[in-house]
Amino acid sequence: MKQKILVIGSSNTDMVFKTNEFPQPGETVLGQTFLMNPGGKGANQAVAAARLGSKVRFITKVGEDIFGKQSLEGFEKEGLDLDFVLKTPHFPSGVASIVVNGRGENQIIVASGANMDLKPSDLADIIFEEAGLVLIQLEIPLETVRYIIEKCKSRNSKVILNPAPAQKLDDELLDGLYLITPNETETEILTGILPDDLNSLKAASLYLHDRGVENVIITLGKQGVYLSNNFYQEIIPSEEVVAVDTTAAGDVFNGAVITALSEGKDWVEACQFACKASAISVTRMGAQSSAPYQHEINQV
Repeated sequence: MKQKILVIGSSNTDMVFKTNEFPQPGETVLGQTFLMNPGGKGANQAVAAARLGSKVRFITKVGEDIFGKQSLEGFEKEGLDLDFVLKTPHFPSGVASIVVNGRGENQIIVASGANMDLKPSDLADIIFEEAGLVLIQLEIPLETVRYIIEKCKSRNSKVILNPAPAQKLDDELLDGLYLITPNETETEILTGILPDDLNSLKAASLYLHDRGVENVIITLGKQGVYLSNNFYQEIIPSEEVVAVDTTAAGDVFNGAVITALSEGKDWVEACQFACKASAISVTRMGAQSSAPYQHEINQV
């Protein structure tokens, strides 16, 4: 039986500019394409999991503006449980400016708005009911992240932390996490170890295990992921594709891996499934719009 998934996190509207090269300081470049898409790490991950067949309750906070209205309409179409989404008249909805170059690399600036007003007091106990797996990120206040982790510990729910945007986290917050999913940059900030070979990947994972993290998946871009727990310490390769836009590739991976785990897949199967989903996403422009559906994974 599938475990129900709770995703708590950010919702943004992404303003995406496609251009050949990133502008240098003081330089103006002409863009090729402009897109306005739904985004935000929490929303991206919730939508990715829902498209892959999960039943997802999503908790976020938006402003009472056109961006918030459009976001909620999109979430409803994706089939998310929105019963406990919050609105505020005091902050605008989150927005992000994303520039994508000709190699599919991106530069992102986020104005968090209502996301940073998501307080522990906004999270009623009822939202955690029946949630076997809880996925969070760091685009909401750290005090709220800490509260969620402690609440889940008391209810024996499994917490998956995607530690993005990158920041140093204390040992108390890490202790008891079921899974952490940093990329290479986030891994170095968390552990002080640059994960540039197998030995350093093992050392960084051991650092996190020693602080109470049960399972570690370090995402390595086109190389795949490094999986570490009591049963596996290995690199699981990704699918080879031509990247068009890497925005939300990590979010799609997280949404896919939590889906696979909720279905009872083993760790290697879960990573392989999530790598396929992420590989598909980088062949498309946009954040949520790039997330694949279940039938597309089966074709890879």
